[in-house]
Amino acid sequence: MSAAADERGVIVTGTDQHEAWQRQVLPPVERVRPDVWSIPVPIPNNPLRYTLSYLFLDDAGALLVDPGWDTAEGRAALTSGARAAGADLADITGIVVTHIHPDHHGLSGWLRERTGAWIGMHPAEARTLPARSWRGRAPGTDRAWLLRHGAPEAEAEALAITPERLGELLHMAEPDRAIEDGDRLPLARHELRAVWTPGHTPGHLCLHESGAGVLLTGDHLLPRISPNITVHAASAGNPLGDYLASLGLTGKFGAEEALPAHEYRFRGLDTRAADLVRHHDERGGEILRAIDALGAPSAWAVAAAITWSRGWDALVGMLRRMALGETLAHLEHLAAIGAVRSSDSTLVRWSRA
Repeated sequence: MSAAADERGVIVTGTDQHEAWQRQVLPPVERVRPDVWSIPVPIPNNPLRYTLSYLFLDDAGALLVDPGWDTAEGRAALTSGARAAGADLADITGIVVTHIHPDHHGLSGWLRERTGAWIGMHPAEARTLPARSWRGRAPGTDRAWLLRHGAPEAEAEALAITPERLGELLHMAEPDRAIEDGDRLPLARHELRAVWTPGHTPGHLCLHESGAGVLLTGDHLLPRISPNITVHAASAGNPLGDYLASLGLTGKFGAEEALPAHEYRFRGLDTRAADLVRHHDERGGEILRAIDALGAPSAWAVAAAITWSRGWDALVGMLRRMALGETLAHLEHLAAIGAVRSSDSTLVRWSRA
């Protein structure tokens, strides 16, 4: 296919990746710039299907961004992908994690054990590692949080996160290095700098290489999917407000090619950022209309009343919890801009300000 703009003005540049996405198969390992390779790492039982890991070859080794989900298949894909790029896993000296979700950070610990590579992430991201964020929390905290926001008893029991349910996530690798906004990564052939883009997670990082004209966008900006912006029991602040501010920042990289962690490469970062701002504005308007119709609803009631691509009834298990968290992120942002207010009671209710 030719690199033509779609109806939103986004230009597909990763044509082989796009074709593979449409066919629901893994894309090829690709050289996207001199000494820069994309390596697809499969995600088990997930509609995203794969994470695009990026390998930067350098004079004294290689740096890997987002190793992917830890499975035997993922380990094999990463190993063979590095070889296709002309490297061995042993050549990897550094690992940068855009954020700690297991489809990005899952293989970091295994890879460090095999290679001795350091792991780097933003300090705000390190603070959200499950082993840290769950330290000292009283039993039942998460279930109580779900009930407070309107989840029925049975659903709160089924959806509550406990240390036992977190399982291996409590053992996710700790970082060796803190990577702050604007930091240059230790590479000789690449001027790769960190761009802090909080929202999807508190410490999400994009990575910019001006010489190559690329911005690695992680999950912050994807060509088609709107990343989940959520609130949970351990959240603080206004993550949607942070995300909208980060979109304003990344929109300034409009001339660069986007190298996302999922789907396919594209151009039109500024157009895509504006599209996502518009999406969240429209979502906020829908939530305000739901509040007007329902009176003083809980966040759960609002979530059940607004539109979802699969419909509320089709959202089961963690998908329903994610919908609640996304709705709360919008409500907290609407409160921050003075559009709504919440009651401070056993059951939190929302109304127009």
